[in-house]
Amino acid sequence: MNWLLDLLRNPFLITAIVAWFTSQVLKIFTHAIVFREWDIKRFLGDGGMPSSHTATVSALAIFAGLTYGFASFQFAIGTLFTMIVCRDAVGVRMETGKQSLIINELKKMIESKEIAEIKLKKFVGHTPLQVLGGLIVGLVVALLMSWVIF
Repeated sequence: MNWLLDLLRNPFLITAIVAWFTSQVLKIFTHAIVFREWDIKRFLGDGGMPSSHTATVSALAIFAGLTYGFASFQFAIGTLFTMIVCRDAVGVRMETGKQSLIINELKKMIESKEIAEIKLKKFVGHTPLQVLGGLIVGLVVALLMSWVIF
């Protein structure tokens, strides 16, 4: 059971989780502002503003930099991981989201019951602004957590 206590006391893991949680809560509010409807399901949804993936990994990287120094190997690994996640969010995942919108529209035109029952996620990827929002959330959470912990 010591491993569980170690996980619960790990400031890097806690910082990343707080960043994820914060961005998911913000996603509900930004969705309500943009679409003029409350959708609590956005808390567990992909896509949207801000990017929770970006917030999570950037908070971890920044917290590592604040803890071990910005010339450390821990910060370097976290930064490279963050860059990959940001690129994936804007590139591959965004294109997947665009494709799902088109496929969903095509399904409406087809009268096959089998195809009509399949619904693809339309919120998958992120715009560059949503990724930037995630980076800002990650930065703020990392700074606040370093201030609280140290």
